[in-house]
Amino acid sequence: MAELEIQALALQREGLLVEVGRLAGACGYTLVRQRLVQDPHGSLLTMVVRGSWFKKRALRRALEGCDRLVSFELMPSAEGEPRLHFAATRQLNAHYVPPPAPEPEPVDEPAEEIVAAVVAPPPVEVAAVTTTESFEDFLPLRPRAPSPAPVPVEPPPAPFVEVAALDADTAAVEQALATLDHDYPRILPRLLALDRAVAAGARESSLQLAGQRVGAWLFAREYALDTGLALDAALASIGAPALHAFAEIELQGGQLHIRHSPLCAEHGHSGCSFFSGFLEGLLGPAIVPGRLSIFPVCCRSCGADECVLAVSD
Repeated sequence: MAELEIQALALQREGLLVEVGRLAGACGYTLVRQRLVQDPHGSLLTMVVRGSWFKKRALRRALEGCDRLVSFELMPSAEGEPRLHFAATRQLNAHYVPPPAPEPEPVDEPAEEIVAAVVAPPPVEVAAVTTTESFEDFLPLRPRAPSPAPVPVEPPPAPFVEVAALDADTAAVEQALATLDHDYPRILPRLLALDRAVAAGARESSLQLAGQRVGAWLFAREYALDTGLALDAALASIGAPALHAFAEIELQGGQLHIRHSPLCAEHGHSGCSFFSGFLEGLLGPAIVPGRLSIFPVCCRSCGADECVLAVSD
């Protein structure tokens, strides 16, 4: 498996994350992280995906066929190294000091004989000139139009800083869900406290583990008899209604659209791993034996209008 970084420039922001995420998913890649920022050049998308190295050519052809992309670059992901977007506006170095000007070359003084030979010209008498004042001299001066204000330039987006992924903090998850029987479905405050308590690298894995345990607990309590279902039926009758306890949900085909997710903050602070784990624990025992695959297409923490999870078997 390899991680590839997609850097793309588009003129329109709306729906960009969803469209590029679908292209990557169709080529067999899964999303690792993403970011969408606005720049004077347009919308700058950075998306890191994981998949087979041999499908890189198919992914490149799919991106070349995307009409809304002005340009893009596809490169191996550099773990731990910040990388600027290729289309980001560059700032001039404010601390640049130009080199000093060269010293003028010395000029040889003319010889004394040449200086003595130069005779100053006789003075020229200048006759007094009488000036005549015109009508325009008494007109008031017209004020100059003010200079236009400079156009503000947005600073370039900050580069990615890779955070090492850690295993889930099992003790913190068990403490957060200790009173699940009593608190459900009002467990969002405990999930937010879990988000803040664990290390940055263990956030997503801990939220996913919490989601798996909550989903499995809810299936055993309310849906234990609903087994052997097809995935579409399980999503419509179990998955979407259960997720309504946490956010506004809309099911469109095989995709769950989560609006105003309380677990997804700005600057890439996503909590979609909880919803993915919740569906795994809830729908895994209910569907016909098969592998459940959940692909995060986009997240509002990275600039999208809503969070979208693509669910397939």
